[in-house]
Amino acid sequence: MSSLNKLKVLDLTTHLSGPYCSMILADHGADVVKVENPNGGDPLRHSPPFQEGESAPFMLWNRNKRSVVLDLKKHDDLRILKQMAEKADVMIENFRPGVVKRLGIDYDAVSKINPTVIYCSISGFGQTGPYAGRGGFDLIANAMSGLMSINGPADGPPFRIPMPVSDVCAGMHAAIGILMALTNRQNTGVGQYIDTSLFEAGISLGVYEAASVFANGEVPERLGQAHRGSAPYQMFETADGYITVGGAQENFWIALCKVLGCEHFLSDPRYQTKKDRVQNHIQLAGDLTAFFKKYSTQEIWKLLKDEGIPAGPVLNHVDVFNDPQTLARGMVEFVNHSKVGEMKTLGSPVKLSKTPAKISKGAPLFGEHNDEVFSDWNILK
Repeated sequence: MSSLNKLKVLDLTTHLSGPYCSMILADHGADVVKVENPNGGDPLRHSPPFQEGESAPFMLWNRNKRSVVLDLKKHDDLRILKQMAEKADVMIENFRPGVVKRLGIDYDAVSKINPTVIYCSISGFGQTGPYAGRGGFDLIANAMSGLMSINGPADGPPFRIPMPVSDVCAGMHAAIGILMALTNRQNTGVGQYIDTSLFEAGISLGVYEAASVFANGEVPERLGQAHRGSAPYQMFETADGYITVGGAQENFWIALCKVLGCEHFLSDPRYQTKKDRVQNHIQLAGDLTAFFKKYSTQEIWKLLKDEGIPAGPVLNHVDVFNDPQTLARGMVEFVNHSKVGEMKTLGSPVKLSKTPAKISKGAPLFGEHNDEVFSDWNILK
């Protein structure tokens, strides 16, 4: 038994933010039906790399779902979708604001035929405000939320974050909102509308930056590898690679200096307190790097582990997915796909003791479940 068994989810989303949200629900037992347009479906179906002609990215975050094809510009298909909306517990969409209203399937319309529905909209900038009508992608949200401005070398240009943090975080926020709304529905018997965006997801990640701006009104500087409030707390070069070290806490700082053989830094007035070390982080990083480069990554990692100092090597993703901790935590799982066969996929990062997540089936082929879903949901065609 999974946490969300018997929950019917009508998923009209594409790309990443919405499908990531519905993946979370599907992994925990919800019956997620992905509604795709007849002109190729979700654009992510066409994103490389491919396995047996199927998009690997699409397959990863669309597992555990069923696919139906409906043309929402056709009266009969729209009628079918409205029947499904009437039976759904949750409905998720990430169209540009205004599209679902024109189609007659916005929250106001759906809640009239299904007052208990939890309806979630994910957009670039939200449903209100001066930017509401604009489309949005992860790249744009990263730029306009301030995330790019704080990434990259301290003396260089802003850097794009090379992972879709706004998309993924918006999907997580949507899933959290849906679960909270479901809890409220248990108490009140009524549904509600959820509005979240990539823009707000990006803003919400800048917690140190928000605290800084609210405290002093100054633009947070770009720090490169350094941390805004802790030092040493960053990546250091070794003889053969890189290692990260969290040595800002006083006991860790003392132990770090002893491990590296640089106890003289403990009496250096530039590094006496955490505040001093943060203020002089550039000089500190340079001074410490000379000592780190005397060791290989594995050598210094063992020395740091033996002293209880938080540290870890910088791994590439092949390393990560072969790491014993990754495997022990079930973050690499196998799933059967209708076309590809047995394949690897990411495991669930949330471990529930009584109702664990279960990855039971691969991502659906395009329109694979039309008849099956319409039968299960008692939809009149």
